[in-house]
Amino acid sequence: MKRILIITSIIFLISCGNKNTSKYKITSDNLLKTVSYLASDELQGRLSGSKEYFEAAEFMANEFKDLGLKPFNKNSYFQKFNVEYNQVLPGARVNLYKNGKLSKKYKLGKDYVFRGFTGSGNIKAKVVFAGYGFSIPEYDDYKNIDVKGKIVLVFKYNPKWNIEGVSWPSSLPREKARVAQEHGAIGIMYVLFPNDKYPQKTIGSTMHGKGEQVNIPQVHIDLPVADDFFKESKYTLKEMQTRIDESKKAHSLELQTVAEIEVKTDYEKEKETVNVIGIYPGSDDKLKNEFVILGAHLDHVGGQAGEIFFPGANDNASGSAAVLEVARMFAKNKLNVKRSVMFVLFASEESGLEGASYLANNLGIDTNNVTAMLNMDCIAHGDSIQLGNRKTNPKLWNLARAIDKQNAKLTISRTWANGGADATPFHQKGIPTLYFVTTNSYTHLHYMTDKPETLNPKLYEEITKLAYLTTYKVANGDYNRE
Repeated sequence: MKRILIITSIIFLISCGNKNTSKYKITSDNLLKTVSYLASDELQGRLSGSKEYFEAAEFMANEFKDLGLKPFNKNSYFQKFNVEYNQVLPGARVNLYKNGKLSKKYKLGKDYVFRGFTGSGNIKAKVVFAGYGFSIPEYDDYKNIDVKGKIVLVFKYNPKWNIEGVSWPSSLPREKARVAQEHGAIGIMYVLFPNDKYPQKTIGSTMHGKGEQVNIPQVHIDLPVADDFFKESKYTLKEMQTRIDESKKAHSLELQTVAEIEVKTDYEKEKETVNVIGIYPGSDDKLKNEFVILGAHLDHVGGQAGEIFFPGANDNASGSAAVLEVARMFAKNKLNVKRSVMFVLFASEESGLEGASYLANNLGIDTNNVTAMLNMDCIAHGDSIQLGNRKTNPKLWNLARAIDKQNAKLTISRTWANGGADATPFHQKGIPTLYFVTTNSYTHLHYMTDKPETLNPKLYEEITKLAYLTTYKVANGDYNRE
């Protein structure tokens, strides 16, 4: 009887021990819990440099701290730098006037959005259609039209055709706004191509281009709104696009309508923002001085006028939550790996890869000591997994593909070269990169509908597991720089 009691006690102790040392696992529940916070009303789209962005950054830094990751900067998980900043404040409107009377009031978020770097203004003026918004010797949309004191309406993107020997100017809104202002315009409206099979709706964006701030209102309007402004004109917007594209010559048109635009902004040429960085040290005496970077951008495009915001659940709360989840796998399971892992959440990807570029240029270590940079962006919506950069770093790509073939079998062969998004600045430094993204991921890209409920939990869990296993193998010496 005494022997039975001893054996029973041992079994009990073993079972208790197993329960207390159970392994942490990646789950969609934990991933989506983090995504739901990052994409919440409280964080208002995480515009880099905003109060809400810093709340998100503080949250993630505290998570890194709780895991015992080492701070990147002695006592801080923040890598600080300055970016250009613009916030659209309350008090916004876009209206249509005909024959001196108010004809339509448009709704922010549905009928129009302001460009992220719109200037301020309260204007009311006639509208002039100015094609693609170019003014170069070989093609000039402003040559035969007077836009002084008026609002120009231009195509957001550049032509799909070319003139031999001519390089088009930048299609980014800052350049088109600058040209419009130089010709005397007091505001600019951008519109997508009406002749496209599936025309894009209005999106939130802080991609603005280089140069000085152009302080005139800059609005992206939906196609039905543009059609309203073309009413009673000689041609429709579709007809004007056809005329220009078929002739490859400028055809501008003064419309018979008036636009009223009001927008207020808080603009700062330089405002502080932060990358969030935690380090999981390697254990090998030599290889611990080499690093694997696992990164994703934490920012999105914010909100406007206190009325709307862009949640950015897939883009890129999903990648940020996955970085945290992989860090938990390492720290909670006390994994023993040879190389060190740098877990990074980038700021200001949306305005031009600024956070990734800043880190790539300010690593604090020799770039030759970075074995690989793995990037996750838009990884939770869609139906399968793409791994970017096989054409540049095939060995790294093959490592991840082989892991997937032994597990979920969700990767496809489609790929690309030269980094992509936040991987690009590291690729440009000669660091091997791999890009994790889901296929058919962009249904809600930069729309207000990019919410947690649109995500694919099972796919999200599997791609995060793949990123974890790839990071682990690289950190443990199963891959060397190619």
